[in-house]
Amino acid sequence: MEVKEMVELLVKSKVKEFVSSIDKDMRVSPEFYEALEAEVKALIEKAVKRAQAEGRKTLYARHV
Repeated sequence: MEVKEMVELLVKSKVKEFVSSIDKDMRVSPEFYEALEAEVKALIEKAVKRAQAEGRKTLYARHV
């Protein structure tokens, strides 16, 4: 399975908006976005492997 690293999954403005909804004074560094992006990609890769192990072609909440 080849993973394309250049795909951006996060909408930075939405992440920033969500963080601000928790704490309006909290800022987000560029490194945070990079780390969060990596975590999301790893989570999706694990979900795909779980679905494949079940012989599924569709991801469900249980695969997370």
